[in-house]
Amino acid sequence: MTAITSTQLADGRELIYFDDDAAGAASRRSQADTVDHRPLPARGEPGEVRFDALTDEWVAVAAHRQSRTHLPPADQCPICPTTTNNPSEIPAPDYDVVVFENRFPSLGPALGSIPDNPQWGTTGPAYGRCEVVSFTPDHTGSFSGLSEVRARTVIEAWAHRTEALSAMKGIKQVFPFENRGADIGVTLHHPHGQIYAYPYVTPRAGVLGAAARKFYDAADGRETLTGSLLRSEREDGSRMVLEGANFSAYVPFAARWPLEIHLVPHRQVPDLAALSGEEKDELAHVYLDLLKRLDTLYPTPTPYISAWHQAPLDDLLRPAGYLHLQLTSPRRAADKLKYLAGSEAAMGAFINDTTPELVAERLRAVGTRPSSLNHTPEGVPA
Repeated sequence: MTAITSTQLADGRELIYFDDDAAGAASRRSQADTVDHRPLPARGEPGEVRFDALTDEWVAVAAHRQSRTHLPPADQCPICPTTTNNPSEIPAPDYDVVVFENRFPSLGPALGSIPDNPQWGTTGPAYGRCEVVSFTPDHTGSFSGLSEVRARTVIEAWAHRTEALSAMKGIKQVFPFENRGADIGVTLHHPHGQIYAYPYVTPRAGVLGAAARKFYDAADGRETLTGSLLRSEREDGSRMVLEGANFSAYVPFAARWPLEIHLVPHRQVPDLAALSGEEKDELAHVYLDLLKRLDTLYPTPTPYISAWHQAPLDDLLRPAGYLHLQLTSPRRAADKLKYLAGSEAAMGAFINDTTPELVAERLRAVGTRPSSLNHTPEGVPA
């Protein structure tokens, strides 16, 4: 059973320890270990959101993030456990999984509602919340090298934070994600992810939500779009990567990215918080399986974005919403990346350099070979 301990950092930000088990938490930390003694400055005001009337979308402006920590040396990592020479964001000398409010948030720290009925020139505070999720106290390695027990603790942290953030004032969407690899643009090498709680439904979630709602209404609520796609992919079989009792993974029929996998629960749930204990247990196993397959495709770690699509907190979109993971990578060969150039970046019209069927075949095949785990991230000395 995961043990959860909440505390505060010196500037008032919330920090939560998620331990693999209660006994381990009791033996690892004393109350004194959770006290942050750093002389931190007071937290700043949120940035702003501006309404783009041309696209009917909100854009967050967070100029204060220009000074955020960027690829520090290992002995100055801000999410390693605190030492005498490195008083980090984690006061304890050891931990399993930690979630804390980002010191340089794109959204927040204030909460509230952004303006209704915006038009050209409409602005508002960038309400919301941004949190960091450290998967392990170890500075090197990656999620794929975690034990199933530790992966299960991370999933419990995602579910806990999804439920808590969804209940906060003004929040419309909760998005857990991980950027892995320098080619993706990470600013910390330490294995970690993030959770954004937005004060609006994001453009991508809006597009997915509208398509899901249209299908749901046409089916009179008898079937969801994601559920229908999962059923079709399982029946076809050519793009399936793995199938479990509660989750299945496939390369989508119209994949945009050279490497793209969707991991979908067999039961419709809106978010991670709604998964049962049994489903979370299997998710820890199949998610590690997928990440290990990516790390086996090539001699070096594959950069990726792991994006958990959860139903927006919107009365219209949520009934048709369906939790699923979209795991994507721009890597199209061992030494080549797919760059979003004119067609993709300007027009949003993707052109894929691979075929989904061949990618699925390769991912199925590597599941039978030993994987090279715990790669040291590129550019980081072992």
